[in-house]
Amino acid sequence: MSMRRRTLLKVIVLGDSGVGKTSLMNQYVNNKFSQQYKATIGADFVTKELQIDDRLITLQIWDTAGQERFQSLGVAFYRGADCCVLVYDVNYLKSFDSLDNWHEEFLKQASPRDPKAFPFILLGNKVDIDGGNSRVVSEKKAREWCAQKGNILYFETSAKEDYNVDDSFLCITKLALANEREQDIYFQGIPDAGSEPEQRGGCAC
Repeated sequence: MSMRRRTLLKVIVLGDSGVGKTSLMNQYVNNKFSQQYKATIGADFVTKELQIDDRLITLQIWDTAGQERFQSLGVAFYRGADCCVLVYDVNYLKSFDSLDNWHEEFLKQASPRDPKAFPFILLGNKVDIDGGNSRVVSEKKAREWCAQKGNILYFETSAKEDYNVDDSFLCITKLALANEREQDIYFQGIPDAGSEPEQRGGCAC
């Protein structure tokens, strides 16, 4: 008799203030979008349950403040993270330029066992604004950045239009599960630990 496994995954969402982190989470968890902007203070988290194959997954999605002054809170929030979602606004160049800092800061604070294999995903948000005429960061530029960071997966999203929101969170969940399997010494039939993890160039979702 196979027992259903329940897995808790801690997802950290990072990016500059105002790029739409909270909106993406609200759309994903509650299917709601609000035009009102309210800055996140410190950190907040929401949970969402989903099933992948025979596993029940509880996602604990942490929304961290984009303001610099809250970055010192990072260690407590980042520790134990299973994956990280980086978000920028395709219409705002500074939010894209900050991605290097967010990426480095996360790796420094979270100290994952294998930084090169840690599951990241990049979301270029607000593609709906002005029919795409206001965007200043091209998809090509974003994909080049992802390639430099070890082939991070990339999605263009709109929290307002609910575009690619579910797909991107499902994808990062699957990446986190795959990474967890590689590290779980109790997992039966685990491949030889000496084998190199595959390049994460695509997603099966």
